[in-house]
Amino acid sequence: MSQPLRVGIRIPPCRPIPELVDVVREAERLGLDDVWFPDSQLLWRDVFAVAAAAVAGTTRINVGTAVTNVVTRHPAVVASAARTVHEIAPGRFRLGLGVGNSSVAPIGLRASTGAEMRDRIGVIRSLLDGDEVRFGDVRSRLRDPAPDLALYMAASGPKNLRLAGEISDGVILLSGVTPKILGDSAERIREGAHAAGRSEPVPMTVSAFCRVTDDLERDARELKPLCLWMAQGGGAAFLALAGIHIDAPAHVPGVYPDLIHAEDWDAAVSICDAYVSDQDAVRYAREFCVYGDADAVVDRLLSIKQAGASAVFLQHVGSYDLPHELISVLAEQVLPRLA
Repeated sequence: MSQPLRVGIRIPPCRPIPELVDVVREAERLGLDDVWFPDSQLLWRDVFAVAAAAVAGTTRINVGTAVTNVVTRHPAVVASAARTVHEIAPGRFRLGLGVGNSSVAPIGLRASTGAEMRDRIGVIRSLLDGDEVRFGDVRSRLRDPAPDLALYMAASGPKNLRLAGEISDGVILLSGVTPKILGDSAERIREGAHAAGRSEPVPMTVSAFCRVTDDLERDARELKPLCLWMAQGGGAAFLALAGIHIDAPAHVPGVYPDLIHAEDWDAAVSICDAYVSDQDAVRYAREFCVYGDADAVVDRLLSIKQAGASAVFLQHVGSYDLPHELISVLAEQVLPRLA
């Protein structure tokens, strides 16, 4: 019998740690399976400190980083921090890694290339396995390693999906929720796994923004900054598959720090009106998000599972408030239907 779809929630570390732990306990009590914390040193609390407090303050729920990076954090520092959190609750921590985005741009650095991701994730894996690693002219190893710590990689484009299939214990998918997009992504992951000689399937966790709503047209407007950010960031081909064609500027003035972490979300939506139509926002909600009434949300989650995903983690629109409402609605209207 197939395993049920794991349902998780993204919690931005936007409040003091005691409040964050309370939200994780709330998610655990209401039946969610996973919580994921994003990492951006200027926007939020330190992700490993938050993750450590979260696993220490709970008994069942899994906790992960979604995602940290190997630009602002040296791979040896990442390995040590992840090992430390893992020791608090073995088996309940997931180390999610990505190219950087909001961690790197606000301090004038660039995101990791594919080659850098391959090299630096390889260093982390070797250190966690207890192997010696060469750093320049020095060879070193991590005392008290953690070879069973799960390492996930976030990916959207074909190259990074193949790379994730080669080197990760699980993939966080960022490119959409329709069966075609998920099917194409799964195939790229399988190609990478095959190239690496891996026979077991690589678990897929789908990340998506979610809102349970009876008025999709009204609430889809809030997604306009996300849609424009995707067009700016190399996702135009994915958007085109959904019939969304946006002439995205290189820079959108008046939005800090960026489109997907805007401090004034309503203002960002208004600014994006010039580039993203209401109709495009609705298409984006249907193709790339989990938006709709409770039945539509359940149907979408079941289709994600049917496409081969083992888990989802759902996000509310907002980087500086906690997802109490989404957690409550999922527990009341969605999880019972899934069960």
